[in-house]
Amino acid sequence: MAAIEKRPFGDYGLPRRYAFGKSFWVGTGWGIVAISFLVLAIGGVGDFSMGGLALHGGRILKFGAFWAGFFLIVGLFEEFLLRGYTQFTLTQGMGFWPAALLLSTCFAALHIGNPGETWAGLLAVAVIGIFFCLTLRRTGNLWFAVGFHAAWDWGESYLYSVPDSGGMVTGHLMRTFFHGSRWLTGGSVGPEGSVLVFVVLALTWVAFDRVYPEAKPSH
Repeated sequence: MAAIEKRPFGDYGLPRRYAFGKSFWVGTGWGIVAISFLVLAIGGVGDFSMGGLALHGGRILKFGAFWAGFFLIVGLFEEFLLRGYTQFTLTQGMGFWPAALLLSTCFAALHIGNPGETWAGLLAVAVIGIFFCLTLRRTGNLWFAVGFHAAWDWGESYLYSVPDSGGMVTGHLMRTFFHGSRWLTGGSVGPEGSVLVFVVLALTWVAFDRVYPEAKPSH
């Protein structure tokens, strides 16, 4: 489509000159901090605990690297699919935010078939999608979102070893336990189904808005 439309591929959100540059690594840091804050908040109300390592020796690095690479691919694929070419193209016809709302709804819909998914988890996915659209709007590309997305999934699935949108991965780092009410723990969905995810996302949105303010039009 870039060739047909006679546009640089980078116009669709992933310019090569910024590939795995500062924006990507800053996004990665934000993603780890956000998922850590969420899991620790659940632990802070007494509904999450760790029971020691599930992996030992070289398997820690082996699975850590494997899942980092896997979730990087997931981040690249999902961000470009839903906030790359499609977001760019729909924006031309309906405006940025209407397109963002539509595609974030589609993002949530893609998770409906996940085992153990709930309405709260789906709503959280949609909200995360809208946040990623904000990062695209403010940074000008998807590299921050890709880093955040990959780090969030890696931290959730491997580092903290909790369900991610209803699924547990093989080869996670910790033995962890949820106990308590589903509305705080997220139940089968994991932290993304907890009401606390909306608090964390709201705080993340406000912090991002402060650090990356909207550019004011020049006069």
